[in-house]
Amino acid sequence: HARKMMEQLAEMEKISKQNGDANQKFKISIPRGSYIANGFTAFVSELQINHGIDITINETNALKTISNVTDRGYNMGIIRYQKSDEDYFKTCLKNNKLEHETIWAFEYVLVMSIKHPLAYKPVITVEDLQDYVKITHADIDAPHTKTTGKTIASGKAPESKTIYVYERGSQFDLLADVPTTYMWVSPIPDSYLEKNRLVQRACKMENNLYKDVLIYRQDYQLGEYDKLFQKKIYESKVEVAAAKYN
Repeated sequence: HARKMMEQLAEMEKISKQNGDANQKFKISIPRGSYIANGFTAFVSELQINHGIDITINETNALKTISNVTDRGYNMGIIRYQKSDEDYFKTCLKNNKLEHETIWAFEYVLVMSIKHPLAYKPVITVEDLQDYVKITHADIDAPHTKTTGKTIASGKAPESKTIYVYERGSQFDLLADVPTTYMWVSPIPDSYLEKNRLVQRACKMENNLYKDVLIYRQDYQLGEYDKLFQKKIYESKVEVAAAKYN
């Protein structure tokens, strides 16, 4: 009981200091998803520029995000996982005393250059991808899946035709300028596709249902910045979900 009281006092003191600080402070940990980045940009655009701004955004995998929120003082995070791994992550969130709410359940789509040989093929299959180079993020695998040989959005392309990246900027450069590359991604806003000369296409693949889930500590009180961030993320999701792709 004494330890819990000390934790609550520390949290109250922290909130008090934040309220008395002119800086707009916010720390968020997210997956590498363009609709989320789009929502984050909309969130930042509404902050008061006449005040100080102290914002941290960390694009990383689900387990690192959980650690950021529980141990590194992040306001909240968004984790992404395959639906087949949901029981594992729900147990992980419960053990770490984290609240959670689903933002979006979706299927990964293919994104590629408008010059890619498959860009306008009526129907794309996983077998069609075997002659092309897959781009994937290097740190998306959860440790518990490695022993089973499972990988996120692995498809069936040969491992010898894979480029591993750590951030979204280089992935867009590669996709736009190397027309033999492709990537499995969450649905992308039209503005990103147009700017980078890309198309996104549906492709049937096994185990292709994913979830993006918002998390924060059970003892954390959401502030105005947290609520504004949530609002902008949901608005971005609705905009992207309404788009049509083949």
